[in-house]
Formats: sequence, C-alpha cells, structure tokens
Amino acid sequence: MTFASTPLAVASASLVVAAVITTLLVPLVRRLGLKLGLTDQPDPRKQHTTPMVRLGGIALVLGFCLSLVVTWWMGGFGMLAPARDQLIWTTLAGSLCFFVIGLADDLFALSPWPRLAGQIAVSVVVWSQGVRIGAIDLPWLASSSEALLLPDLLSLLATVIWLVGITNAINWLDGLDGLAAGVAGIAAVGLVSVSFSLHQSAAAFLAAALAGSCLGFLRHNFNPARIFMGDGGSYFLGFTLAAVSIVGPAKGLTTVSLLLPLLILSLPLADMSAVIMGRLSDGHSPFYPDRRHLHHRLLRAGFSHRRTVVLIYVFTQWLASLAMVVANVEMRFLWLGLATAILVATVVTINRQRHLEAVTEPSDLESSANDRHR
Repeated sequence: MTFASTPLAVASASLVVAAVITTLLVPLVRRLGLKLGLTDQPDPRKQHTTPMVRLGGIALVLGFCLSLVVTWWMGGFGMLAPARDQLIWTTLAGSLCFFVIGLADDLFALSPWPRLAGQIAVSVVVWSQGVRIGAIDLPWLASSSEALLLPDLLSLLATVIWLVGITNAINWLDGLDGLAAGVAGIAAVGLVSVSFSLHQSAAAFLAAALAGSCLGFLRHNFNPARIFMGDGGSYFLGFTLAAVSIVGPAKGLTTVSLLLPLLILSLPLADMSAVIMGRLSDGHSPFYPDRRHLHHRLLRAGFSHRRTVVLIYVFTQWLASLAMVVANVEMRFLWLGLATAILVATVVTINRQRHLEAVTEPSDLESSANDRHR
C-alpha cells in the first residue's frame, strides 16, 4: 500500500507539514511586520495593550499552500478524479483572493462595503468554477428520492451567502488571542472526519491542511499572543472552511450533509446572527463596531481571557463530535462521550476556580487594609 493510495496518510501528512511550516514562518513574519511598522494599535474595543503585528495570515496561507504542494508532489492527489482535483485548486485560488481582500484591509483600513463587494465577486467566480451548492434533497417535502437540482440563480445565491456568511462569522470571532484560529482548527478537524465518512477525500485533504495551519499558528497566537492573524488570516480561514464544506459534506445539500457544517460552525454563525440583529434593532449598520460578541459577553460576565477562549473551544469540539454522530462516523458515540466529558469537566473546573477566586478576593482585600492600618 503506497502513500498515495491511503487517504488517511495523505491527510495526516498534510496536517503535519502545514503545522511545521506555519510554526516556522510566524516568527519571520512577525519580525518583518515589526521592521515595517505594520502593527495593530490598542483601542478601547480591543484586548491588547501594546502594538501587535497583524500579518500572521501570511504564515497561515503559506503553511496551507505549501502543505498542499508537498502533498501533490508526493502523489497524494493522484487518487482523485480530475474534477475533484480541480476543486482543490479552485478552492485554493478563492482562499488566496479572500486573503488578499483581508490583507488590503489590514494595510489600508478599507471600509466594509468594498470588502463585501470583493467577497461577493470572488464567490461568484468560484461558483462558476464548480464550487457550488447545486442540489437539495428534502425527503419529507418530496416523495421522490432524487435530489432536486437548484436553478443556477438559486444555486448562486445559496453559495454566495454560504461563503460570505461563514467568512465573516470567523472574522468577527477574531476578538481574543487564539479564538478564531482555535475554533477554525477544531472545525477543520471535524470536517476531516466527516468528509472521510462521506468518502470526500478532496475535502478531507483541504481540511487537514487547514487544521495544521491553525495548530501551527496557535503556537504563537494563544494568550498572550505575539502576533495577530489580521483580517487577511480570518478571511482566509473563513472562506476555506466554507468552501471545504461545499466541496465535501454540503456538496449535495442533502438533509444530513447540510446539517454537518452547520453544526460544526453553528457557534460563530449564531454569534454573527445575534450581533447583526442587535445592531439593526438599534438602528446601526451591521458593520457597526461594538462589544456584542459572545466573547465580549463572557468577559463582562467575569470570565478571564483564557477561560473565555477555552470555554468556546470545548463547546466547538462538542458540536463537531455531534456532527460526527449525524454523519455515522466510526466510534461516533465514543467521541461524543469524550467531548461531552471534556465540556462538563471544563465548565465545572472554571466555575470552581471562579468561586474560589471570589471567596479569596475579599480576604486578600481585608488583609491589605489591615496592613495599611498597622
């Protein structure tokens, strides 16, 4: 059995190569950003207090792309049909275009509407090249077992909304150190498993490379972060996740496959929807900057920076394990049980730590007051 004939080996190699390359490139990108003065300045809405380089998306993109090139060079894509092979490179091209849009915003502070127009334009081109939601199968609405092919206009609309929506959901999640990279990495691992269960190797290879890039980047981005991914990085992650789910699990948009990416990515999607509705109800633009996001609410509730991030991590991995159950992944209930145990243990531990801190804090204050009176 050769390397090229074992999809799991290809995916594993893609993940490892992407993680190593990204880890090695981040310090180089950081030094370049500091040298050129390309930093993100603190403000009242942000959590960092010192200028931070926000070009980490460059390392993410290079790690992802070089991983796919190495996989291709080793013959990993040889098992794919030509049409599936083309979808990989189409997804890669779209990801790079979204990265360029975000990078332009990082460098020149673009307004939201040109960015949105660019995202829609790229999504239309990607749709025209075959990365599209093309059919829907809802057996409870139709007696026929055949999938209902969507008209081109409806297919285009569904695909653009999917790609642009998930991209911006990940972008808006990027408010705390390591949050967007961690959630995207967990979602990518979930998509690897789900894609293999649905025999979608092309999607699994892309998701594995993306997971590796996120893992390598987290080495430098977890709190306290030494670099930010910027809009370039978050746009890249969001679009790639959205496109992978179309190339793989959501390709046919069946009742089961539609639920899988929605389940895995439901947290950032729900957060984005709630924020938009709140802003519109207050008479503001959907892009109006505020502190309505889930991570902002958890911080205001008294959770620390790291605890907020970890709590969102464990909830995302629980949602990913739930998607595995829906997809009938091997040992799915074992993974769901482990994910549930991790979620419960994390919540209990965090609550216990917060309770202990609340009990000891008054004692510390009283001790300090007594010291001052002595």
